[in-house]
Amino acid sequence: MKKKLISIFLAAAMTLSFAGCSQESDGGSENNNNNSNNSANNGGENTDNQGGGAASGETITLRVWGGEEDQALLAELVDDFKAAHPDQSFDIQVGVESESTAKDTVLTDISAAADVFAFASDQLASLVRANALANIDSMSDVLSAYSGKSVADVKSANSAGTISTATYKDTLYAFPMSGGNNYFLYYDANVLSEDDVKSWDSMLTKAQQGGKQVGMTLASGWYLASFFMGAGFTASTNEDGTTNCDWNGTSADGYTGVQVVESILGITNNSSFLAVADGDLSNQIASGNVCAIVDGTWDADAAQAAFGDGYRATKLPTFTCNGNQLQQYAFTGSKLIGVNALSENVGWATVLAEFLTNEASQNKRFDQRQLSPSNINAASRDEVKANVAGAASIAQDSFGAVQDVGEKFWDPTKTLGELCAQKQLEIGDTAGIQASLDTAVEGITAAIS
Repeated sequence: MKKKLISIFLAAAMTLSFAGCSQESDGGSENNNNNSNNSANNGGENTDNQGGGAASGETITLRVWGGEEDQALLAELVDDFKAAHPDQSFDIQVGVESESTAKDTVLTDISAAADVFAFASDQLASLVRANALANIDSMSDVLSAYSGKSVADVKSANSAGTISTATYKDTLYAFPMSGGNNYFLYYDANVLSEDDVKSWDSMLTKAQQGGKQVGMTLASGWYLASFFMGAGFTASTNEDGTTNCDWNGTSADGYTGVQVVESILGITNNSSFLAVADGDLSNQIASGNVCAIVDGTWDADAAQAAFGDGYRATKLPTFTCNGNQLQQYAFTGSKLIGVNALSENVGWATVLAEFLTNEASQNKRFDQRQLSPSNINAASRDEVKANVAGAASIAQDSFGAVQDVGEKFWDPTKTLGELCAQKQLEIGDTAGIQASLDTAVEGITAAIS
C-alpha cells in the first residue's frame, strides 16, 4: 500500500514537472517550482515536492481576482483554504476584477494577470485560444493528491450544462462557480399581478396605471438577443472565432428581423418603458421608480430590498411580433474560475480554484450572494429551491440558449440596441430598419483581425 501511495504522488510530481518545462498550445501551463508536504488526503504519508508549489517551509504566493461584490466572500474562502492546508504557508492576495471584463484585462498581459480569476463562461473560448488558461484535465493527479478529488469528480459534482460551459473541444479549462447566469423578470406584486407579467403589453399597461416603469437594458447584445432568439433567429461561433448571425433575414419560424425590431420599438415607445444603461440595473431598482426589471440573480438583494413584501420573480414575458405573442428567450451560461496558464504556482492555483468552487464554497456563495449553485448537491438544498430569484432563473433556462458568439458580436449589437433604446428607428420605416440590421450583421460576422 505504501508503495502504491508513493507511486501516485510521484506521478503527480512528474505531471507538474513536465508542465513547467513548456507552454503548450492548448493552454497548458508553466511551472518551475515544487510543492510542499500535504498529508491531508494521502493516507498519512508525508511527501515532499508535490503539486507544483514551493518545498515545505516556503511560502506559496498567489493572486485571486473576483468581482467587487465578491471581495468579502473571497477573503473568507481564502481563509478557509489556508485552514484546510495548515502545513503550507501561503501569501494569497485578493483583488478586484469583474467577471464581465476579466478576459480583456487578462489578455492585455497574461503574465501580469492573477493566478486564479473568475470570468463569465462566454469568455472561455477566447481565453483558451490565447493560451491564457491552464488545462484542468491535465492537472487531475495533482488535484487528487491535494484535495482528494479528481477532475472526474469535479465533472460529476456539477451540472452537465455548467461543465459544458467550462469545456472547449472536449477539454476542461475552468471550474464552474455558479449556474443560472441568465436573466429573467423581477417584479413588485404590489403593483403587478402574476397575470400582468405574462406579456410586455399587459405589464406596461398596468405599470402606466400605477405611475411606474418597467426597465431593461437594450444597448447590450446579451439582452437584445432575447427578442431575436424568441423569434427563432440564431447566432453561433465558427471554428475561427467568427460569428454566424441571421438577424437581418428571415428566421426558421418565418419572422423577419425588421418585424423583431418593430416589436422592440413597440415596447420602447411606451412611456412606461425605461431603457437602462448596462451596469445600472441595481441603481434603477433602488430608485423606486420601477415595478419590474429584466435582471439576473446577482441583483436579487437589491430587488428584494426595493420591492419588500411584493418581491417576486418569474421567466421573461412574451412580446408581440407580427400579431403573435412570442416567448422572450435569454442567453444562458455560468460563472467560472480559471487558472492562469503562466502561473508560477499552477499546481496550488489549481487546488485553490477547485476549493473556491467546491460544494461548501458554493453553499456560502448562495447564502451570502444568492448565486445559483452549479454543484448538484448545493443546488438540491431546500434553501435554493425556495429562493425566488433562483427559481425564476431555473424557469428561464427552459426558454434559453447557451451563449455561443464570437468577440465581434458585442459592439454591433450594442449599437443596434442603442438605436432601439433611443428610438432612433421608427415603426414602419422598413428600409431604415433593414439598413441598420444589415450594418449590425456585417459587423457581427466580420473577420477577426
